[in-house]
Amino acid sequence: MPDTMFQAQALSQAEGAAGPMDAALRARARQVIPGGLWGHLNAAKLPDGYPQFFSRAEGCHLWDADGREFIDLMCSWGPIVLGHRHPAVEAAASAQAAQGDCLNGPAPVLVELAELLVEMIPHADWCLLAKNGTDATTACVTIARAETGRRKLLVARGAYHGAVPWCSPSVAGVTEEDRAHLIPFEYNDAASLEAAADRAGADLAGIIVSAFRHDMGVALELADPAFGRQARSICDATGAALILDDVRAGFRLDLGGSWETIGVRPDLAAYSKAIANGHALAAVTGGERFREATTRVYTTGSFWCTAVPMAAALATLTELRRIDGPARMRAMGERLRAGLDRLAARHGLTIRNSGPPAMPLMQFEQDPGVRLGEAFCAAALRHGAYFHPRHNMFLSCAHGEAEIDTALEAADAGFAAVAAIA
Repeated sequence: MPDTMFQAQALSQAEGAAGPMDAALRARARQVIPGGLWGHLNAAKLPDGYPQFFSRAEGCHLWDADGREFIDLMCSWGPIVLGHRHPAVEAAASAQAAQGDCLNGPAPVLVELAELLVEMIPHADWCLLAKNGTDATTACVTIARAETGRRKLLVARGAYHGAVPWCSPSVAGVTEEDRAHLIPFEYNDAASLEAAADRAGADLAGIIVSAFRHDMGVALELADPAFGRQARSICDATGAALILDDVRAGFRLDLGGSWETIGVRPDLAAYSKAIANGHALAAVTGGERFREATTRVYTTGSFWCTAVPMAAALATLTELRRIDGPARMRAMGERLRAGLDRLAARHGLTIRNSGPPAMPLMQFEQDPGVRLGEAFCAAALRHGAYFHPRHNMFLSCAHGEAEIDTALEAADAGFAAVAAIA
């Protein structure tokens, strides 16, 4: 690389701008990809200096296309649960790839994985596999309607359940008919849920709930056990399906399903993100009552039986059980949270930590435009830690005390930057 390129890279990093390689890739991408990139991964939605392109990752460390290294506190927005390129997972995936991946039907690992999921998850009598979270939540809704013969679905206002017309956060290209049978309620509000169920009447097919309230940009709310029991009671009384959208939180909070933590079990559940440590896979699990309806619902895809992600999932879940992954991530999340509280106080700042420790969100008080949050994240990024100002973050089992402490050193620089403008 010419000296001028090294100088440009050093200058851009010092000023918090994206590096020259990242900038060049963005310019090329804009010519051939609408908006440069689709969906939630578009770095244009993040503070200045956040990279769009990455070259490699290891454990909880991440390198961008210009070679900058970060402690990764987003874990690919959730899929990385054991750490990037975990040896046991990659060995299992490589061994399966050597035998075949996309075949005329599934490999034997499909049955092994299904057996493990049914063994691990208390409510599950069966499972089916897919490729992403939207596949899984949509399948749950369709199965609920097939079993009950009803149409209405209760959905928490502001909740995210995927990126297709019935649930997309965007209304572009969405018709009223796509959402004609959705009835909103307020998460954690039992009275609101009861009123929504009354509106649905005899046409209630199901209630879909996230493991906890994780709407973008607002404080996270853990599920209230009383709210969960009310949802279960309504479904028991009406014959509707209680659907747990565990796509984001599944296998990080409890290996048996996130609502095991509040003592409530769903009829159907959707999983994806952390199931295969970065390999593309999703799962639907359900109770015996919904088995026959599932055989009548047509769910498929050209890559839904690929074997490599299933082998990766089998290795991932086995390792999470062996090391008690949820406990490890919870402990490191608590260490991170305590450190952030301590550093904020040292700088005379007031913050609010919310959500489960393994999936934390940190916000500044009196910061409606997230100006302070973005300043914090931009400064922390320059000092080697990849935080997010609006979305919940994710820890993995690769985060140890040393990595958390390194991230807190970067956070100290972030708080200093905020104190200078607050």
